[in-house]
Amino acid sequence: MIHELNVVSRSQIEFTEVTTEVTRVIAESGIDQGLAVLFVPHTTAAVTINENADPDVASDMIRGLNKLIPLQDNYRHLEGNSAAHIKSSLIGCSETILIQSGAPQLGTWQGIYFCEFDGPRQRKLQIKLISG
Repeated sequence: MIHELNVVSRSQIEFTEVTTEVTRVIAESGIDQGLAVLFVPHTTAAVTINENADPDVASDMIRGLNKLIPLQDNYRHLEGNSAAHIKSSLIGCSETILIQSGAPQLGTWQGIYFCEFDGPRQRKLQIKLISG
């Protein structure tokens, strides 16, 4: 079974922390040990794990990505969202998280972020839980 989380962005580029929601899906599944595979079925969004203790980290990541991949840079793609496609490919569309004692095994400062690069939009984050 694949679980889906709805993620609504309000900005063109936005990192939304989804750690609580992913943790809830895992807890409600009853799986004690296994894997959680997170997948973003969009070409202009991504998922990543990074520090969630200081909100400036997510802001700095967005600022750094915008420096590396500017919104406008004579891209040829007619939709005007090439920068979003590039950022999505760099960050990646999936993460795999270990499940131990019914909870995601994240480091002390780690959180899970849905990364929007072409918003505002309503998106999906798919979660496949594997017991084992």
